[in-house]
Amino acid sequence: MLLAERGWSIGILDIDEHGGHALAAEITEKYNVKTSVAVADVSKEDQVRTAIDELEAALPPLAALANIAGVSSPIPYLELTADEWHRVININLNGVHYVTRRVAESMVRYGYGRIVSVSSTSAQLGGGTYSKTPYSVAKAGVIGLTRALARELGPHGITVNAVAPGPIDTDIMGGPLTPERRAALVDDLLVNRVGQPHDVASAIAFLLSEQSGYISGHTLNVDGGLYMH
Repeated sequence: MLLAERGWSIGILDIDEHGGHALAAEITEKYNVKTSVAVADVSKEDQVRTAIDELEAALPPLAALANIAGVSSPIPYLELTADEWHRVININLNGVHYVTRRVAESMVRYGYGRIVSVSSTSAQLGGGTYSKTPYSVAKAGVIGLTRALARELGPHGITVNAVAPGPIDTDIMGGPLTPERRAALVDDLLVNRVGQPHDVASAIAFLLSEQSGYISGHTLNVDGGLYMH
């Protein structure tokens, strides 16, 4: 929404066709910007490439990418199945690679781009909020991918960064937060509240903006001081 408010055209890639079109309609009505929706499962590279082809055909040249798709996984390691491991890795890490790989091809042709992917403080702390091992592994992979791509794509005018949220009041925390759980989370923070989606959105919007042009390979923690390093 922040980018649409600034007049950006918005492409939405979503596995949920109804939800994607509903969001696009809301953005268009509220901000009067061009939007387009393509449906894909980000864990399927062929679907991703087709979807981004569709978005490119409908919108101005791709200048920025925000990788925000993700799933949680609260299953303890010794109870983890192979299917659950692959589900989380395929969506949270491979999906970021598939989308970024296709978009980067276009950005290299244009000689400009901003890429931001959502990691997590779980990658740096080894969990500790809700999701466990496969989630932490995938989100750590996002940080490694971000740094490597910043090196490779920098000569083409492309910056690549990550945002690492801490506890954010969304369904990825396992559902609505009870007052008791919210209080327990706040005990570990330096600010007296759990994060909200707009906190993360603001960080992403900055890293996608012209003002962030001298920042690349960086992971910006948006975590209320949960992890200091």
